[in-house]
Amino acid sequence: MTDVPPAAVPGAAVPPAVVEALLAQPRPVCAYVYDAGALRRTVAAVRAALPPGTLLLYAVKANGHPGVVAALARHVDGLEVASGGELQLAADTGASTVVFGGPAKTDAELSAAVATGTLIHVESLLELRRLALAAGGRPVRVALRVNRADAGLAGTHRMTGVPTPFGIDEATLDEAVALARELPALRPVGFHLHAVSNNLDAGAHAAYVADALDWSVAAARRLGIPLEYVNVGGGFGVDYTGDERFDLDALRTGLAAVTLPPAVTLAFEPGRFLVAAAGWYAAEVLDLKRTHGRWFAVLRGGTHHFRLPAAWGYSHPATVVPVDDWPYPFVRPEVRDAGVDVVGELCTPRDVLARDLPVTRLRVGDVMVFGNAGGYGWDISHHDFLRHPYPQMVLLGQ
Repeated sequence: MTDVPPAAVPGAAVPPAVVEALLAQPRPVCAYVYDAGALRRTVAAVRAALPPGTLLLYAVKANGHPGVVAALARHVDGLEVASGGELQLAADTGASTVVFGGPAKTDAELSAAVATGTLIHVESLLELRRLALAAGGRPVRVALRVNRADAGLAGTHRMTGVPTPFGIDEATLDEAVALARELPALRPVGFHLHAVSNNLDAGAHAAYVADALDWSVAAARRLGIPLEYVNVGGGFGVDYTGDERFDLDALRTGLAAVTLPPAVTLAFEPGRFLVAAAGWYAAEVLDLKRTHGRWFAVLRGGTHHFRLPAAWGYSHPATVVPVDDWPYPFVRPEVRDAGVDVVGELCTPRDVLARDLPVTRLRVGDVMVFGNAGGYGWDISHHDFLRHPYPQMVLLGQ
């Protein structure tokens, strides 16, 4: 079986090194801990599931912590970025390969991408025209991002096969290719076909890759594009609340039957799957209270640091790390053998990380640790609401 980091399992014990790092933080504890060793192991497991010669890119949007990106850049083949800030971060890491996507690139971002020789995933006909101006006659390799009529893959967020702002409608692809031919600076080399986010069916994912390659070969032949590059995106899923896993063994088996056309580079750009299990968010319990028959654990932290549970509407598993120190002269509040709603410090009833979380013993001053927090945790959160201090950021095993 392919090795998957133990932290990928909901409710898994917090690794001793993570606990040690948390207990070394100033009180009240509020921190993200990332483990570079776990990042390396996950990259190795994913790479082993992909066909030889596949380009493995990391989608920086999942976690843009400079230390995390630098650690990954040493082990993946390159980085996928979606903003000028991420493009600069990629340059700072010295990544050998960078590709640039996203539906709202500014003129300054396009110019910066051209200057660095970045392959650009073009999202619209207007973007083709603007990119040609930004190029100023310099040759630019582009891949056309296509919103195909049928994505053919399930996930929590569908990018194609439905009306979205992503990519060129398949119905207007001929027009886009014709326009690209009129713009001499642009050299179309293939397609970007990212379809969904957070798919858990690895067998279906392999079938999607095979279909994407077949579609790309046929489209390139029909449109007269010398096909060099097919990017099938990311979308490898993480089950935050159950025991379902994206099975890398099933992915490898399915991809083994895929025939890669000669001279074509197949690219994947996973984000969440590479970083989720390598991150933990932790916050100290500041108060325990019972209101209208429910227990609430109020944290020094919340959704302004770790927004994913609130954004996706689920209850994130958590582990209690006991802290024996109690500096006050009065009795320490605690709750035993109960379900607790774990909430944050914000002035909104939606600042909830977990509902009815079963605890054997929980005290004010203990630390709640949320695993699988390495992807889309800090990066998608509304950091400055109420202007609370940011969490500490700790990177282990650099």
